Amino acid sequence: MNTRRMLVVGAHSADFVWRSAGAVARHTAAGGEALVVALSYGERGESGVLWKQEGQTEENVKKIRHEEAAGAAAVLGAEFRALDLGDYPLRAGDDAVAELAGIMREFAPHLVLTHPEKDPFNPDHPVAHRAVARARLLTSGAGVASAFRTAPPSEFLAFEPHQPELCGFVPSVFVDITDVFERKVEAMRHMAAQRYLQEYYAQRAEHRGNHARKVTGDAGIRQAEAFQRLLPHVVGAL
Repeated sequence: MNTRRMLVVGAHSADFVWRSAGAVARHTAAGGEALVVALSYGERGESGVLWKQEGQTEENVKKIRHEEAAGAAAVLGAEFRALDLGDYPLRAGDDAVAELAGIMREFAPHLVLTHPEKDPFNPDHPVAHRAVARARLLTSGAGVASAFRTAPPSEFLAFEPHQPELCGFVPSVFVDITDVFERKVEAMRHMAAQRYLQEYYAQRAEHRGNHARKVTGDAGIRQAEAFQRLLPHVVGAL
């Protein structure tokens, strides 16, 4: 049996928790493997609570953020890795893209999740999108035999940004996370440096659950997460 593999790449160490923790939990509960990669820890721009501590250092913030993200990933049944590229601004140059492509060739994901292409309120999220999109293309080559190791093309989806209407994000997939919602809540609790986002994303899951009920008529859906397909979905029939 070919185990389904999901790769989630965020600009910062907490991004995967807010936007896709439920989908990751559903994936691993069904027997799939999940790998979460953070391009940075968000140590400069997204760790304000930690910087209120007297004598705080950047290295200590990174350590705390790593522990938070690794703990959250473990709750979801996923592995966590951080590339530590720095944030605000995130710089994902050729070496970072090559490292991402190497991870993709090794892990050979069936599904890749990352940020949408546009985000007028966060300078790092579009950088992450471009790096992931480029690495994904380099991983699969031109879809034919190449002079380097390749992996089969993966599905490619964007998870929901904080302000979707301003990011060109139009949901094309809802994932019912009702059965694993408490695991998402537990994972969010690990991200103490951004505790203020926990209530927001719990409410967002309720909103998307409402939308998913409207689409399906399934009254059992209480919470959901939204995603946008970036490539066509190929099926055998409609």
